[in-house]
Amino acid sequence: MADRAFRAGLARLTGGLSPAAMAAIWSDWAVHLAASPGKQALLAHKAGRKLLRFQRFALSCALTGGEGEACIAPLPQDRRFAHEGWRKPPFNLMQQAFLLTQQWWWNATTGVRGVSKANERALEFGARQALDVFSPANNPLTNPEVLERTMREGGANLVRGAANFWDDWARMVSGRPPAGVEAFRVGENIACTPGKVVYRNRLIELVQYAPATDKVRPEPVLLIPAWIMKGYILDLSPHNSMVRWLTEQGFTVFMIYWRNPGPEDRDLSMEDYRLMGPMAALDAVQTIVGPAKVHAAGYCLGGTLLAIAAAAMAREGDDRLASITFFAGQTDFSEAGELLLFINESQVSFLEDMMWEQGVLSAGQMSGAFQILRSNDLIWSRMMREYLMGERAPMTDLMAWNADGTRMPYRMHSEYLRKLFLNNELAQGKFEVEGRPVWLRDVRTPIFALGTETDHVAPWRSVYKIHNLADADVTFALTNGGHNAGVVSEPGHPRRRHRIRTTHHDARRLDPDAWMAAAELREGSWWPSWAAWLADLSGAPVDPPRMGAPGVDPDALPDAPGSYVHMK
Repeated sequence: MADRAFRAGLARLTGGLSPAAMAAIWSDWAVHLAASPGKQALLAHKAGRKLLRFQRFALSCALTGGEGEACIAPLPQDRRFAHEGWRKPPFNLMQQAFLLTQQWWWNATTGVRGVSKANERALEFGARQALDVFSPANNPLTNPEVLERTMREGGANLVRGAANFWDDWARMVSGRPPAGVEAFRVGENIACTPGKVVYRNRLIELVQYAPATDKVRPEPVLLIPAWIMKGYILDLSPHNSMVRWLTEQGFTVFMIYWRNPGPEDRDLSMEDYRLMGPMAALDAVQTIVGPAKVHAAGYCLGGTLLAIAAAAMAREGDDRLASITFFAGQTDFSEAGELLLFINESQVSFLEDMMWEQGVLSAGQMSGAFQILRSNDLIWSRMMREYLMGERAPMTDLMAWNADGTRMPYRMHSEYLRKLFLNNELAQGKFEVEGRPVWLRDVRTPIFALGTETDHVAPWRSVYKIHNLADADVTFALTNGGHNAGVVSEPGHPRRRHRIRTTHHDARRLDPDAWMAAAELREGSWWPSWAAWLADLSGAPVDPPRMGAPGVDPDALPDAPGSYVHMK
C-alpha cells in the first residue's frame, strides 16, 4: 500500500511516465553502446563526415551569397522549415546543423547490437522528442518567419502571442476549455441530429435517430464509439455528421453514448463494458426493430470491444450481427504504433498505481500522451503559430470535440493495457469472456475495416491484421488523413481519396504492401463505399420502425444526444 501511494505521488510529477522504465531503456542502450567499440568508431566517423558536409555547405554559401546546395533535406512530413527564409543565411546554416544533428542521433540510438527492438524504438522516439525542444524553428530569435513577422508588425505579433499564452494558461489553471469552444454547443449546433434516448443503464445511453427517408433498410446500424472520446465525433455539425448522413442513405441508426466515469466507477471492468455496452445495446435495438440482424460499427477502442463481443457471440452461436465494421479499430496489438513504445511491465504497473489512487485515468493525462506522439504538429507548431506569430487557429467542430475529454476507470484501463497492449491476448486467442477464451477466427460475419494513412494511434498496418485473424470476407479501405479526420471524411470533403479491396474468406491473404498495389483507388470520401457495402448486405427497404420500445410513448423519451454526453 505504501509503495503504491509513493509511486502514485511520483506519477503526478512525471506525467505518468515511469522513471524505472525510462532508466531501463537508457541503460540497455548505454551499456551495449559502451561495449561496442566498432559502433562508437562508426559514430565518430559519421560525426566527422557530417562536419565536413556542413563545412562544405557553409563554404559554398559564403562563395555564392547563401545559395549553396543543401547537404540534407527535412523528412517529407517535417514542415517546420518550409518557409523561404530557411534557405537564406544564417538560417539555412542553423537548419542544416539541426537536421544533421538529428540524423546523427538517429544513427546513435539505432543499430546498437544487443539492444532490444522495443527499447531501441522507445529511445529513438525519446531522443527525437528531446531534440525537437532545441529546434531553431521553436526559437523566436532563430526562426526567420517569426523575425520577418515581428519586423513587419513592429512586435504586435508577440503582444498577441503573449495574450494568447496568458489566456491559455488561465483557462488551463481554472479548468476551462480552450478559446473558441464556446461557439460549439452540444445538442444545438453539434450533436444535433434529431433522435431520442431509448435505453439507459449505468454505463450507456442508447440514442435512436429519427428517419430521414420514407423507407429504410430493415437492418439497423449500431454505432459504438470509443469511451476514450465523446461519441458525438460521429455526429458533429450537420454537414459532416456520419449519423445524419447514414439516415439520409436510408438506414435506421442507433448510437451508444458512454457515461463519463468518475472515481466511484473505478472497478468497472472490460466485461462490464461488453455487457452494458454492445450487448445491452443489441438487446435494446432488437426490442425496437424486431428480429432483424444488426450492422454493428465500432470506432477505435469501440471497435476492439466490438471484436471481443463478436468473437464471444460467434462462440455461443449468436448470429444477430449482419455485418461488422471497424473504424481504425485494432484487434492485433503487436504493431500498435508509437503508443506501444512505452507499454511494458514497469510502465503499466506505474500507471496502475496512479489510477489506483485516482480511481480513473484523467482526460488531461490521456491527451498529453497523444500530443507527445505528434509533438511537431500538436505542440511545437501550435506554440509557434499562436505564441510567436500571434495567430489563433480558428476553432473547428473537430477541435472542440477533441477538447471535450473523458476519463477511463482504473480496472478497465488496467485490463485493456495488460490484456491487449502488453499481452496481445485477443490476437492469440487467450482473451477470456465469461471465463473462457474467445477466438476471432470463429467470426464468419462480413467485415469492413477502415485504416487511415497517417494514424498515430491505430496504424493502418495494425488495423489490416484483421485479415489474418477472422475467417470472414474482409473489405478493407484505406483513406488519407489521420485517426479522427480520416474517419470524419464526409462526401464533398476536399482532397479526400481512399483505396478499397475485398478479400474473401477462402482467398489468399496479401501482405499490406501487396494489398496497397492491388487495391482500387477511388477519389473522394470512403463513406459512399461503406454505405454501398452495407446496402449489399441489407434487405429491401421497409417502413421505418417506431421510436423507442413497444409500449413507451416516444414523446416522453429524452431528446438526443441525452445527458451522459454532457458529463464533465
